[in-house]
Amino acid sequence: MTTLRKILVLASVLAPQTVLAQEYGPTARLEMWRHERLQKTVDDAKLSPFTTDGCSGGMSAAWKTVASLFPDFEDVHDRTPPWEGCCVTHDQAYHAGGAEPSSEAGFLARLKADEALRVCVAGSVSGKSEELQAEYNLTDQQVIWGFETVADAMFDAVRIGGAPCSGLPWRWGYGRPQCW
Repeated sequence: MTTLRKILVLASVLAPQTVLAQEYGPTARLEMWRHERLQKTVDDAKLSPFTTDGCSGGMSAAWKTVASLFPDFEDVHDRTPPWEGCCVTHDQAYHAGGAEPSSEAGFLARLKADEALRVCVAGSVSGKSEELQAEYNLTDQQVIWGFETVADAMFDAVRIGGAPCSGLPWRWGYGRPQCW
């Protein structure tokens, strides 16, 4: 990237923008700039067919590997993470990169999808708590805390690694062409 282009990018990120961008700060301005770049690909290209890897970042793949290597783990924790359905729903939201054309709408849609992931993962403790309490001699509150901790970590991970135009396979709008 040329020096001039770097300066222009920095200026566009730091320049005053909408009330929403100002409310969320420089990180939101940078992300909204990326949403604008993503939107430019929408008219020019067809959306690819939906695909999912379950929980990104290798979580589902690692879980399956551990389950196949350690049958006792699979007996207690199953072959896939208990929140894998949450990840697939999240991938469905990420695939198209939002339906609204504005960068603010894209930012808010992504934030909403990420918040929904957090709530879903934390809620996936339902039906597992008793079994985990018995297996690991934990209280219900400790099991809930564990699931909430995982949910918060996953939220942080998708907020950091899921921005549009990042080059990552799990980015917002991954069904669209890359928009470096």
